[in-house]
Formats: sequence, C-alpha cells, structure tokens
Amino acid sequence: MRHRVAGRKLGRSSGHRRALYKNLITDLFRYERLETTEAKAKAIRPAAERLITLAKRGLDDGRPKRVLHARRLAVGRLNDPLIARKLFEVLAPRYEDRPGGYTRIVKLNRRLGDGAKMAILELVEE
Repeated sequence: MRHRVAGRKLGRSSGHRRALYKNLITDLFRYERLETTEAKAKAIRPAAERLITLAKRGLDDGRPKRVLHARRLAVGRLNDPLIARKLFEVLAPRYEDRPGGYTRIVKLNRRLGDGAKMAILELVEE
C-alpha cells in the first residue's frame, strides 16, 4: 500500500530527479510550453505553479524585503537568473488576478520508441 507516499521517483536518484525538475521548470518558463512524458508533466506541475504564486507574492507591494526574498527563492529553484526575472516581470503580472491553475496538461499519443505516454505542459493564456 502507498498510503502517505507523495511524489514520483521517475526511476532516478534524488539528485538526478531534483536536477531534472529544475531543468524542466526552467524550460517551461523559458518557452511557456513543454512536450514531455505525462508522468514528468504531472510531477513538475505543482512546483511550477508554486513558483508563479511565489512570483505573484513578490510583486512590488512597497515591501522590498519581501520582494527580494521571493526573488532569491525563485533563483534558487531555477537554473537561469534571466528566467527568474521573466517570471517576476512578465509571468507574475500576467496571472495577477488569477487565483491558481496557471498550467494545463494536454495528453498526446504515445511515443513511438518506447510507448511512453506523452503530454504537453503549457502555461495558460488569458
């Protein structure tokens, strides 16, 4: 029984999995759309949505320490500081009035090589 066992291992060690998530989330914010396996898309979706919420919390509300802290947390979870900048300056204002649900998973056909379930993870447009 898998009671209270959260997350997906994806057949990787913890360090490899952490690096994979970081790369996938960075690419999702860079291209705003990502084609990957369904399991990977479902695994990174909550983390990506949390980062957008973090960026929204870091919108300039006159409290510079809060903004700086949010930016530093985002840079630590992404591989590229320029993508963190895009997250705060482009994506957070785009979703400012949206209470959640920033991403969408669209299922595709299976991959020809190994039959893996494929999906597109994309940021929703308003």
